[in-house]
Amino acid sequence: MIARNSLLVILLLSPLFTFGQEYSIIDRRAIRLYEEGEQFSGTRQWDEAAKSYQAAYERSSDFFEAYLRHSQVLLTRGSLDKAMEIAEKGARRVKNQQGFKGRFGWLISEIHFQKGDFQAAIETFEASVPLLEESLKETERFQQRSRQLEFISEQLGEQLDIHKERLPDPLNGFRLQYFPVLTADSKKILFTKRDGLQNHEHEDIYVAYLDDEENWSPPQPISQSINSRYNEGTCTISADGNLLIFTSCDTPDSFGSCDLYLSQKLKGVWQRPVNMGKNVNSRFWDSQPSLSADGRVLFFSSNRREGFGGNDIWYSERLDDGSWGVAKNLGPKVNTERDEVSPYIFFNNEVLFFASDGHLGFGGKDLFLSRFSGGEFGEPQNLGYPINDQNDQLALFITAQMDYAYYTENIFHEGRPDSSFLYRFNFPQDIYLGEKILVTEGMVLDAKTGEPIDARLSLVALENDSTMYEFRSDGKTGQFLMLYPDKGQAGLYVEREGFVPKIFNVEKDSLKNRDNLVISLDPIESGTYFIFENVFFDFDRTDLKENSIASLNRLKAFLTQNPGLRIRIEGHTDNVGNTAYNEKLSRQRAESVRDFLIQAGVASETVDVLGKGDKSPLVPNDSEENRALNRRIEVVIL
Repeated sequence: MIARNSLLVILLLSPLFTFGQEYSIIDRRAIRLYEEGEQFSGTRQWDEAAKSYQAAYERSSDFFEAYLRHSQVLLTRGSLDKAMEIAEKGARRVKNQQGFKGRFGWLISEIHFQKGDFQAAIETFEASVPLLEESLKETERFQQRSRQLEFISEQLGEQLDIHKERLPDPLNGFRLQYFPVLTADSKKILFTKRDGLQNHEHEDIYVAYLDDEENWSPPQPISQSINSRYNEGTCTISADGNLLIFTSCDTPDSFGSCDLYLSQKLKGVWQRPVNMGKNVNSRFWDSQPSLSADGRVLFFSSNRREGFGGNDIWYSERLDDGSWGVAKNLGPKVNTERDEVSPYIFFNNEVLFFASDGHLGFGGKDLFLSRFSGGEFGEPQNLGYPINDQNDQLALFITAQMDYAYYTENIFHEGRPDSSFLYRFNFPQDIYLGEKILVTEGMVLDAKTGEPIDARLSLVALENDSTMYEFRSDGKTGQFLMLYPDKGQAGLYVEREGFVPKIFNVEKDSLKNRDNLVISLDPIESGTYFIFENVFFDFDRTDLKENSIASLNRLKAFLTQNPGLRIRIEGHTDNVGNTAYNEKLSRQRAESVRDFLIQAGVASETVDVLGKGDKSPLVPNDSEENRALNRRIEVVIL
C-alpha cells in the first residue's frame, strides 16, 4: 500500500528540538504535565501525550515547549490543520525570544511541507534560519532539510505540465486497487485488488480490456489457476501478454514471506503457476516484479540482507535453457541504505523507473529514472513536480506509446490511507525515453492448412546480430504482438520446427506499426523456398557485408536442426546491365553464402548454388523500389 510521507512518523521519538532542564516557564505543575506528555510520547501513547501537552500550556500560556510538542504530535498523527493552529498559537505568544521564534518557524515550515505547500515551506524555513541556534543548524537533520528545500525550489521553477485523471467506470469499482500494468498495445490492464485495509484482507489480480470504442470492460479475476486463497498481486506481464510474473505470499512452497511466481498462457489458457526458485526468491520478502519487454531480465524489490539497506532493487537474467540466473543487486548508484521499491523497466529496456526515499526528493518516496549506458544503470533522475509531491509515489507504468503514465492515488483519512484508485496522466515529452516504440500485431499460420502456429519471432539488430526482442505466437489463435525501437536496421525471423523459416527486413517489408500482418509458414518439403532477406552486398560486389551475419547464422542453425536436408542457394539481380554479367554476379553472390556456411561447419554436399541473374523477377523492373525487390537471394529445399 502507498502511505504518506513517513519522515515524521517517529518525530516524537526523535524530537525536532531538544530542550535542557531549563524551561520557558517556572510553573512546576505545568512542567509536571509536560513531562507526563514526554513519558506518553516515549511509549507512543499519542492521544494521552497530546492531552498532557495541551494541559501544560493551558495552565501556563507562555509554555512554548508544550505548544511545540503538542503540534509535533498532531503533525505525526496527520492532523495537519490542527498542528498548524497550535504552532501558530504558540508562535504568537513569543515576544523577543529569537530561539523560540526560529523553532516555531521551522515547525510551521514542516507543516507546510507535509501539506504540499512547498513555496510557503521554503519561505518560512528561510525566515527561521537566522533565528536558530548554531547548534541546531549544524545538525544533520537541519542540513538535510536545507538541501531538500533548495532542491525543491529549483524543481518548482521547472514544473511539468501534466493533467491527472481518474480512470473511468467500470474500473475503480473496489475500495483498493493498485499497481496497474498494461500490455504493449495498451488494450489490457492488470492490477491488484484488495478487499480492505487490514493485513488479513485478501489480494487478487484482476484484468480488464479496452474495446474499439475506448471503453473498459468490467474487471474480472485473471484466472482461477492464478488467484487462490493466498494473496496474489503486484504483477508484471510480457509485452505480448503471454507471460505473467506475480507476487504470492505465505504459500506452502514459498521460500520467504512473499515469493515471485511465473505462469504462461498456452492456447489462451493461463497455466498453473510455478515458484521461480531459489535463484530468484529468498527467505525474505521478494515482490514488485517488472519484466523487460524481451522477457530476458526480471527486476524486483527485496529486503534480503545482502543489499545496501532496507528494500533494494535486484535483477535476474533468463538463461539460454529458459531457467533464471542467480539474482544480483542493481548496485549503489540506484540502491541506498533506505528503500528502493516498485521497479519498472520501460519497453526499450533502457530506462528503469523506481521509487525511493534514499535519494534527494520531495519527501517520502519519490519516483526516479535511471538510464542504462555503458553496461550499467546510471545516476537516478528525480521525475520532478508535480509527478512527485509530499506523499509517497509508487508503481508508475508508462505505455509503449509514451502517451500516458498509469499510477495509483490514495485517499487519506486522518493521515492514513483509506482507499486507492487507478489514475493516469499525460507523460511529459520533457522526459526523454528514447526512440519511438513501434508495435506490430498479426498472426502466424500454416500455409498449407491455414491453421494457427505456435512460432518463435525474433527481432534482431542487424548491425551486431543481437536479439532485441523475442516473442511467440499463440498456438490457439496464431496471434502475436511485438514491439521494437524505431532505430537502426532490424530483421524479423519467424521460425518453427518442421517449417521453412520466414525472414523479413523491417524497413524494406514495411512492418512498422502493422496491426494485421499475416505470416504463412510452409512445411519443409521439396520445392518450397524462402527469400533469404538481410543478406547484403556492396554495389557490383560479391563480398558479404558485416550486417549479413544475423541471417547467415540463422540459415546455418536451420540446417543444423534439420540434418540431411539439401538446399540450393539462388542469386537474383535486376535487369540493369548485361544479362550474362548479371548471371555471373548472382552466382558469385550465391557462392559467397555457400562458402560462409561451409566455413561454419555445414557439409558442402548439402548446399548447391545457382545464378539466375535477371531471369526470374518477383515484380516488373519498372522502378528503383521494384528493382531492389528483385535483387535477392533465395533458398530452395531440394
